[in-house]
This record gives sequence, C-alpha cells and structure tokens, in this order.
Amino acid sequence: MPIRRPALLLLLPAMLGIAPVHAADGLERIEHIVVIYAENRSFDHLFGLFPGADGIANATPEQKTQLDYDGVPLPHLPPVYQHGHADPAFPARLPNGPFRIDAPPVARGYDEVLPSPVHNFYQNFEQINGGRNNRFVATTNVGAWTMGYFDGSRLKLWQWAREFTLADKFFMAAYGGSFLNHQWLVCACTPRDTAAPEGTRARPGADGRLQRRGNSPATALDGPPALLDGTVTPDGWVVNTSQPPYQPSGAAPLASDPRFADAAAPAPRNEARVVPPQVAKTIGDTLSARGVSWAWYAGGWNAALADGLQPPTAKRRVIYSREAGSPMFQAHHQPFNYFARFAPGTPDRERHLKDGADFLAAIDAGTLPQVAFYKPAGVVTQHPSYTDLAQGDAHLDEVLQRLRRSPQWAKMAIILTYDENGGFWDHVPPPAGPGRSDRWGPGTRIPAIVISPFARRGYIDSTPYDTTSILKLITRRFALEPLPGVREKAGDLTAAFDFAVR
Repeated sequence: MPIRRPALLLLLPAMLGIAPVHAADGLERIEHIVVIYAENRSFDHLFGLFPGADGIANATPEQKTQLDYDGVPLPHLPPVYQHGHADPAFPARLPNGPFRIDAPPVARGYDEVLPSPVHNFYQNFEQINGGRNNRFVATTNVGAWTMGYFDGSRLKLWQWAREFTLADKFFMAAYGGSFLNHQWLVCACTPRDTAAPEGTRARPGADGRLQRRGNSPATALDGPPALLDGTVTPDGWVVNTSQPPYQPSGAAPLASDPRFADAAAPAPRNEARVVPPQVAKTIGDTLSARGVSWAWYAGGWNAALADGLQPPTAKRRVIYSREAGSPMFQAHHQPFNYFARFAPGTPDRERHLKDGADFLAAIDAGTLPQVAFYKPAGVVTQHPSYTDLAQGDAHLDEVLQRLRRSPQWAKMAIILTYDENGGFWDHVPPPAGPGRSDRWGPGTRIPAIVISPFARRGYIDSTPYDTTSILKLITRRFALEPLPGVREKAGDLTAAFDFAVR
C-alpha cells in the first residue's frame, strides 16, 4: 500500500497559506540558518557613516533637531545625565543634533563602558514621534547621550557588512527594550499578565505617551523627565523587563522546587515581577511540528542554571552579576524560558535550550541544527553600562570566523542583528500602515547583516524589514505554519540572497 504522507507534506505549505519553496528559488540550498542576537545599538549609532547606506548625512533638519518637553526645539543639547544629575565627565551645551562619541570634544573609545539610555516601550514610541524621531532627548534618562554615535569603520562587524549584505531598513519588531524584542524574535507576540497589580502598570495618556509626575522638570536642560511608567500596559500586556517563571531568573528560587521562580518573593530578591508561564505558539513549536532541528544557545546558560538554584539568601554571581569573571547573564534575554512548553523537566527544554559552549562546539564539529539562535553572554553583547563595543565586536567576529570555517558553512545563512536600539537616536522612520505596523511596533532601526555563501556581496539591502522578517525567512525555507503576529508586508530577507552566483 503506498504511503501518502509525503504528498500531504508537499501540500501543507499551500494549505497553510505559505509561499512554497521552489527549486528555482534557490532557498532550499540553505540547510542551516543561524541567528545571532547582539544588544542595544541603533543603526545610526554604529553604521550611520557606512558608505552607501542611508546614514546620518540623509537625516533631515527636523529629525536631527530635538524638541524639549514642551515641543519647542532645544537651544542646545542638555548635559549627559547620570542618575538624574549632570555628569561632569562629559562636555556641556553640545549643539542640538547627533554628535560623534569617538571624536572631540567627547572622545570616548570603543573599549569604554559608557552610559545606557532608557529603552522602554512607551519611551521609544514617544521618541519616534510619528516618524519624526525628534523626541529622543525629551524621553530619555541620559540627556544628550542618546544622540551620540560612533564612526564604526574600525569595527570588525563593518568588515563583514562590507563583504556581505548590510540591511539598512531593518527595524526592531517592538517598541522598547530587550525583554519585549526577544519575545518578538521567537513568537511575534507580546506576553500577557492580566493579574498584574496596579502598581506595575504604566500610565499613558490618550495620545499613547506616558504621563509625567508632578516633580518632572519643565525642561530637559534641567534634568530627565519623571514618567509614570511600569512593566505592564493598563490592559495587561507585559512590555518592559520582567522575569521568567523558571530558573535561571532574576527572581529568587521557589522553596518547594528551586527550578521555578518564586513569583511572590518581594524586591530585592526579585529583580522585577515574574511573568506567568506563556502558552502562545513560538517558532520553536512550528519548527518541531515539521521535524526541523533547532536550538537556542545562550552564553553562560549552564552557569546561570546553577546560580539560579542557590538558596534565596545566597549572592548571585552569574545572573545579573557584574563581578569580575562573571558572564553577566541576563535572564530576560532568554525568551523560551518564559513558555510553559519549555518548563523545567520537559523534553523540549532538555532538547532545545543549550549553553553557548555547545554552540561553539557544534560549529566546529559541523553538527549545528537546521536552525540555531545564539545569544552571547552579557559581557560580550555590546550592551552599554555593563560592557563595551570592543569586547563584543571581537567575540562576534570570532564566532563568525568559526562559522565560516565550519563544515556546514557551504549551505549556511547567518543573520546577525541587534535586539533593539538601546535608546539611541536613529533618523529613519519605522514602517507604518496596515500590514507593516501595529500597536507594538516596529520600533527604531537597528543594524542587520546577512552573511552566507549565497548572500549578495558588498550589497546594501534597503528592503523594509523588522525582526519578524527572520521568522518569515525561517518559515518560508522550512514550510512552517506561519505565526499570526508576523507582519504581512515585512520583507522575508530573500532579497539579501543571490543564488545565481553559485
């Protein structure tokens, strides 16, 4: 009796509304997709001077000129604020507009740990200001610093961008920070917490902007704004940094089972509120349903697991630790650890959540799964405030070099991008309109580099993308069930490839 399953599998993409992969497309020649997720840099901040890209030189006067709290252009930039006060280490009264960080009068290097602008959901929405991008200073905690950028030409990542494809219209999927954009990387969705207490809920006005406290300064020249922010929207969507329900977590371990986070533990034992286990479908679910091998690799994962199981009174030396030698593991950068399907003790957790050392070993051995996500340890992510550009640049270059030497390189596609802009200014308006934007984003433009034997060489791809474009590429290549949150009109990254050259 003939087996009919193959025929059904061939029909599945059409049944699910997925564009099928045809041999003529060439996409089937990619057998391994690797996603590398760095931290907190906007496109203009690192690549604004990249030759041929839509960089700072193309910014309009309106986009460069930052408005004060009252909507009037600032006469000059405010000081750089640290902890709400002017930092004397930085020059005052810089001209209103973007400025070089690595040139006088600021003159700071790639290897310095520098301030981190606030990068929350409502702040990013207001900073974008309908595409004008002129309220970054008015909605930040660091004053002038949000307007700083580097000449990135000495970065090793620039060399990879020069050789392969740089996407200069790639946007973070959601407004705000790392927590939410990691969620959108794996599920194109925003977590729910309908039971979140009132004190955790942000207070936006009718215009979607956060209301200001009574003690908020009248002008950015006198200090950063005091905003009525929170981790959860008024209707129960989790948009800012919150902790996973399972270890490793910024929340203390549960006494009855230390593999779980104690959601009831008060601060400071808990870094932030614990999110209830999520049940939305992820890209991991759709890959597994099709029998496609995959893994999420996190730098410091095994060490963080052990750290998270310590008694609640023990000092954490891995999770959110800045002690010398710590990987500075960031629990809110591990999106699958928020989902019930990957709870402690489940086969999916054991099978798919791996340590960064496993990633490097698999590269060298040629045993990477068909889809691999890599999240570097915090110390090498390039995140401001606790690491620098240089360490992350060297690490990412090393990883890319190893991938290029891998036995699997000939059939590989790598997407290296950033989770979000880190609160840094960028001049390009995010895509808007049906099928391109929604309540959650997209947010500010971020760098993205496509590296592959099949990638266009020395190419700048100006197709409008956001983080969900990565999900689109994976879904199309492996004929997966589409995730409902993926934006219909976002590109699928195929424009970055030229299969005719090989």
